[in-house]
Amino acid sequence: MKDPHMVSPHGVLSECYDTVRMGSRAAVVSNHPVATSIGMTILANGGNAIDAAVAVGFAIGVAEPNGSGIGGDGYVMVHKAADRSVHVVNGTGSSPMAARPEFGIDRLGIRSASVPGILDAMLEAHAHWGRLTLMECISPAIALCLDGVPVSFFQAEMTRKYDRLHQDPEASKIFAPQGRPLRPGEIRRNADLAQTYIQVASNGRDYFYNGPVADAIEKFSSSTNGLLRREDLMRHRVRVEAPICTTYRGKHVYEAGPNSSGHLLLQQLSMLESFNIGAMGYLSPEAVHLMVEAKRLAYIDREAFLSDPDDTDIPLQGLLSKQYAAERAALIRPERSLATVSPGDPWKYAETRFGKQAPAEFKVLNAKEDTTHFCIVDSEGNAVSQLQSLNMMFGSQSVVPGTGIILNNRMTYWHLNPAHPNYLRPGARTRHTMNPVMVFDRPAETGAPLRWVMGTPGGDTQVQSTFQVISAMVDHGLNEAEAVQAPRWCQEQDGTYSNHPHSVDELLTVETRHGDTSLVAGLAALGHEVEGIGAWKARGSMGIIGVHPESGARMAAADLRRDGQAQAM
Repeated sequence: MKDPHMVSPHGVLSECYDTVRMGSRAAVVSNHPVATSIGMTILANGGNAIDAAVAVGFAIGVAEPNGSGIGGDGYVMVHKAADRSVHVVNGTGSSPMAARPEFGIDRLGIRSASVPGILDAMLEAHAHWGRLTLMECISPAIALCLDGVPVSFFQAEMTRKYDRLHQDPEASKIFAPQGRPLRPGEIRRNADLAQTYIQVASNGRDYFYNGPVADAIEKFSSSTNGLLRREDLMRHRVRVEAPICTTYRGKHVYEAGPNSSGHLLLQQLSMLESFNIGAMGYLSPEAVHLMVEAKRLAYIDREAFLSDPDDTDIPLQGLLSKQYAAERAALIRPERSLATVSPGDPWKYAETRFGKQAPAEFKVLNAKEDTTHFCIVDSEGNAVSQLQSLNMMFGSQSVVPGTGIILNNRMTYWHLNPAHPNYLRPGARTRHTMNPVMVFDRPAETGAPLRWVMGTPGGDTQVQSTFQVISAMVDHGLNEAEAVQAPRWCQEQDGTYSNHPHSVDELLTVETRHGDTSLVAGLAALGHEVEGIGAWKARGSMGIIGVHPESGARMAAADLRRDGQAQAM
């Protein structure tokens, strides 16, 4: 029942401050209203979901440069309704061939950058499934570069916070053209990026990976003591991969496989199936406690097993096994948080091997990044869930001269412990937190219609946030907007933080609203180190589109924690 004291104009079962955006034909959700509008325009002009995703992907790199751009990496999950298929285009790049663990890890600057991969992923998806020309898809983003985008309050605050953006000569041309950080409502332009986009639209991937952009990156890197070289970009190859999948209370949940952390979501859901979470109060201490404990067990497994499957043997079948999930769930004590958690033994449930090399023995220590996500469903039932990232806010904060491209700082995801499976290796792909998600009522391969497509930025909070949203809708009946806008929790776990040096204080944070601290007190009583944070202060920015199971209506919702917007038609 709806709490009569709940101050929420659109809530039915939970707090909801912005309504579900409904349309009979299509919907787009992204982290910026201009990018969302561009996606809708592409759909209205005859493009399909893949065309719209390419348009949004290029546009969001202009409109939201703190989160992504073609100097970053990411994943594109595509559902083709006519083919009854789900594919994952893996656009994650490798470390430079010159990288060595003994060099250490730089958090910012050119040495923090790995090979950009998201551009190749978008072009590959377009080549496979797009309908419009590449120029038609990229042209709106070119216009954005030249005409400019008003700086949001959130972006102005972030730009002011990072000195490199207004001190570095190339970055300041974009972020501080008047000698100071741009303020809210002022226009940010990027003429160099417009020219790069024009050439990519005209000449394809070779312009970037085997042409002038590769040359510009090598020149910039060599002159600033960096490690990236033209050879690193030339050897990059995108991968079209099969998704991984599990069921949760009858729903079929699709994720990206390794080197993505997508298996964490599937493990968490499978463990939660052991408990009658729907009979517990939504956001009750008892329910959140069980979810947090499942999260801790899944994340500690990631530390023991996940890296680049090209040279790491990963017990993926075991990690996704329902038997293994039940074994891990049996460790959870409903009355008290576990003092410590350790990796399990999923190998005994893995009849087949995923990857190529046995991992080293590793004992896990038990003691802020940025991305963007958008999702699209078109009138034919095709869908895209896309995550693209520079890693931390504005990535390396280094702009390649003459290109307008901000490079990522993904090298911070590597480990320097030789016994860790994600130990830094030249030419390998680090593990990733990005994980696009689609949910079907039955296997997609049987022709089942899509039920939800979703995702969020937020580094290690991504699978935690998606976990909460899926449970809210499946177990408690919340609608899309209620689930996205509900108070959120996040558990920081020492030794599992993705960015170097990977150590954090063990802490569970919970959003508190209207002065209500009962959830914080209840979780503390269950043994959690817990802290209340302000309303809407959790990381991430969830986007989701539901497809009504009877009418087929598109039901879209955006997070209110950033600049996201949902539109439908």
